Amino acid sequence: MVFALNEKAPMFTLADVNGEEFKLEDKIGKGWQLLIFFRGSWCPVCKEELQAWEEHRSYFENNNVNITAISTDNPEDLSAMTGEYGLTFPVLVDEALKVLDDYGVFYHSSEAPYEDHGAHGEPAYFLLDEEGRFLYQHRQTNPFGRPGPKELRKTVKYIEENLK
Repeated sequence: MVFALNEKAPMFTLADVNGEEFKLEDKIGKGWQLLIFFRGSWCPVCKEELQAWEEHRSYFENNNVNITAISTDNPEDLSAMTGEYGLTFPVLVDEALKVLDDYGVFYHSSEAPYEDHGAHGEPAYFLLDEEGRFLYQHRQTNPFGRPGPKELRKTVKYIEENLK
């Protein structure tokens, strides 16, 4: 599923790693929302990337962009990883794959043509404006080649400069 730019994003409610409820609808109108789907706490590429997002968090916040990470991994492992790496942005749990499905994020299942650490969601990125409309989207089928914070800083700046 590919969303048109300016199309309204699906709203969702998920628990964060502490069991607190996170409603995307409550975040709309409070800056842009950057949703980062990642594979799981077991993925070394994801952990490295999440650390980089934490290092760049203040840049995004200073530019009115709120970072939220989402994984299909289990809450206990995600909670431990969040604490270990000192992540201060919300890390949400989508074990039921509901949001993953709503956003058309790839899922590596047992039917995939190659083995890749079992079943899990793959990386994806969605940037929403203050009204919850899509400004940017990127999906992958593997852990490599994803845009990092430096690339998305350029994307945010480009979009800000070129908004109609």
